Amino acid sequence: MNKLFKKIGKILYAIFESIYGVIDKIIIMPISRLVYNLNKKSNSSNSIFTRLINRPQFLIVLSLIFAVICFLLIDNKVISLVNNDAENIENVPVTLIYNNEAFVVENVPESIDITITGRKSDVYLAKQMGEFKVELNLSKYTEAGSYKAYFTYSKNINSVKYLLNPSYLTVNIKDKVSEVKSVVYDIVGSDDLDPKLSVEKVDLDSSEVVVKGSQETLDKISSIKALINVADKTYTEAGTYELTNIPLVAYDNNGEIIKNVEIVPKTLTGNLVLNSYKTTVPVTVTTIGNLVAGKAISSITINNSANFSVDVYGDSEAIKNITSIPVQVLVDGLGTENSVKKEAAIRRTTGVRYLSIKNVTVTIAFGNEEQKTLEIDSITQRNLADGYSATITSTDKTPVQVKGVLSNIEAIEAKDVNAYVDLSGLGEGTHDVEVKIDNNNPLVNYVVTRTITIKISKK
Repeated sequence: MNKLFKKIGKILYAIFESIYGVIDKIIIMPISRLVYNLNKKSNSSNSIFTRLINRPQFLIVLSLIFAVICFLLIDNKVISLVNNDAENIENVPVTLIYNNEAFVVENVPESIDITITGRKSDVYLAKQMGEFKVELNLSKYTEAGSYKAYFTYSKNINSVKYLLNPSYLTVNIKDKVSEVKSVVYDIVGSDDLDPKLSVEKVDLDSSEVVVKGSQETLDKISSIKALINVADKTYTEAGTYELTNIPLVAYDNNGEIIKNVEIVPKTLTGNLVLNSYKTTVPVTVTTIGNLVAGKAISSITINNSANFSVDVYGDSEAIKNITSIPVQVLVDGLGTENSVKKEAAIRRTTGVRYLSIKNVTVTIAFGNEEQKTLEIDSITQRNLADGYSATITSTDKTPVQVKGVLSNIEAIEAKDVNAYVDLSGLGEGTHDVEVKIDNNNPLVNYVVTRTITIKISKK
């Protein structure tokens, strides 16, 4: 408060100093020069003017006349001694007054701007006091409809002019209705939850709430969600946690929040059950690119182990279907060396929250490529459209070349080769389809160049 008074004192001192400067410049100095010049010219003679100005009574009357003239000029703003100023006050909250039990009001902003103008000192004081209040009083309207309403405001200094932007608006007053809506929960803050933990379930104390608003707004509601924030640092281990003050939010079909509704109750309580789901699976290597001609991969180890595994944490439904975690290694143009080491990052798949290791060192050894041919008679069908059946009319076996170092291809038999045909987009009739090999073994390559005839018919 003392600082405020000091600031006000400095401002008043500056104002009086400026007023004195103006009076001295436009009144005292000109009059003094005039009197001096007249007196100088009349010193040589005993004029009437000289006798008058030597009389105290005449000087008093003359001063009074000049004072009245200055007052009239300043009062009628012919002469301005104080500069005017303007300030824009942004985002002044709007207090809405209406019958909120019966109606819903739309198109009312949460805040508006106020421009204040006046003498610089008054504007400064008004801004420092900061008590700007804006109201929109709709209590006189007792029926739904569209109305033109004006904002009202409180003035903390009467000498300052207030300009509201906007000063009025057209509001829509609608009847308030209510509906019962189901509540679902949504997990937020998952990225900040301990990655070894997963949400097993959430139990809310109520599955339904009452939503109030205009009928038009209620029709837009797609869902009411209880937002469960799992970013709480107290969630450090598996267990059951009590939830209080769970916020409820209404959403439309586009996932946007609907604000102009009232949800009863505003919050819910419940229980959050956290668990830790883990599975241990092997890490497999897939190679990208082609080795130099005549070379093949003889062996692959991960972190110096032929069978390296990783612990996987995540959602129970997601990780139970994970049988391996793949890493990719670029081998294009390699093979002239005896072996190479590559650093590879293990990528998390959907539903996986944590891996016990994020990076591995893959060691790849090379040898001379050999090959042999196998005769395949078992070919599976994939992606056949519903309502159709397919028959392979070709009777010959399919030759498949197996390439790799001798020690790796010797143990491979025809039954180990997964040959298939892709029937995507094929309809009724006879089709020639390429045979493909599903290969998950980076130590060998399969080459097949045959097409077979398949007859597709409706069931």
